Amino acid sequence: MTSQAADGPETVAASRRSKITPEREQEFFDAVLEQIRECGYEAVTMEGVAASTRCSKSTLYRQWKTKPQFVVAALRSRQSKRLGGIDTGSLAGDLREAARAIGRWSTTDTKLLQALGHAVTQDAELAQALREAVVYPEIEALRELLRRGVERGEVSADNLALEYIPAQMFGIVRARPILGDGYADPDYMVCFVEAAVLPVLGLS
Repeated sequence: MTSQAADGPETVAASRRSKITPEREQEFFDAVLEQIRECGYEAVTMEGVAASTRCSKSTLYRQWKTKPQFVVAALRSRQSKRLGGIDTGSLAGDLREAARAIGRWSTTDTKLLQALGHAVTQDAELAQALREAVVYPEIEALRELLRRGVERGEVSADNLALEYIPAQMFGIVRARPILGDGYADPDYMVCFVEAAVLPVLGLS
């Protein structure tokens, strides 16, 4: 009996998957998300991603059996606390810095949300992966900034605006392309924070 036969099909499949390095896997993830932004979810195919990354279709299908599985994995690879390192020493400073950071990502994130809009209503796992990759980390990071501000005594814990500010900042980024021209870039986001967020917190 050969070693391959002795190992069984599951071991062989795992061995094949292990040949893809984390860096190469991230290339696949980046490629599928970029194609979704540019072409829309429905237009993206495994064949198209294979061509753009110069790999065989079988390589992708060994890893991810279907396009939804592939996209879910790509979204989950993006999970990170991108606002986690912000700490200027003041809540007003933290919110301005968060606004600049959110503005820098607004174009790519908003395009992704728009492109996945219909698909996420049809696929619960895809919707959850999108929330985990893009929505929840950003909302939680903003809540953490606000909690620190309360702990430092900069804003009262019973300020009703605290509950709604993360949703406001998340929402304005996604609404901006619909309400006006272009995306919510860093300058726009800082102006929004200074005009609509800081005053309701009693900050300047």
